[in-house]
Amino acid sequence: HQLHLLNKYISNYNYGVLPVISKRSAKKNIPAMLIIRKARETDREKLYALYKAVAEKPFGIARNPQEVTEDYINHFMQEAAATGVEIVIEHPTDPGQLIADIHCHKMAPAIFSHVLSDLTIAVHPDFQGKGLGKNLFTGMLDYITHYRTDIRRVELFTQESNLRALALYKSIGFVAEGRFEQRVPGANNTLEADIPMAWFNPAYIAPSKK
Repeated sequence: HQLHLLNKYISNYNYGVLPVISKRSAKKNIPAMLIIRKARETDREKLYALYKAVAEKPFGIARNPQEVTEDYINHFMQEAAATGVEIVIEHPTDPGQLIADIHCHKMAPAIFSHVLSDLTIAVHPDFQGKGLGKNLFTGMLDYITHYRTDIRRVELFTQESNLRALALYKSIGFVAEGRFEQRVPGANNTLEADIPMAWFNPAYIAPSKK
């Protein structure tokens, strides 16, 4: 099963070639082999190109293409490397491209040291609708469960009209925690709610009090 393979692969952090062999994957034209691994410093230009492509699409990421800058890429890569998680999937035939990325990191105040926030996922438009986003999400949460017991919650936001994303996040264990009314632009020059959601790590170990 594809999901099982990906979860096992990420949780062991045993990066290399990931075989994708499920019937569901074949129907969605996912290549027979994918490489999934931890992000590297040499991925900066590839991530820049990926995020530019995703930002061009509606509901791609919460930035327009002009806001995808080198500084933006450098910032989230540094933060994820220091305190969080970042995982990428390589293009199946072009080693110069990445087709997906997911990252999150801790917030600066120490009182939030049990939280991973600023969660962003980007799947190249040519590879969307093939299950890669869900697999990346589930694999990342599996990794956090096994190796980041210092983390209790993982946070994200999505706008209320992005029903596809809402359904995905709920299906993998995120729960909605309310509504931030009129927070993000919607259709026809309207403002709509942003939905805060959280996933809770069942393996969290609270720090001992000194």
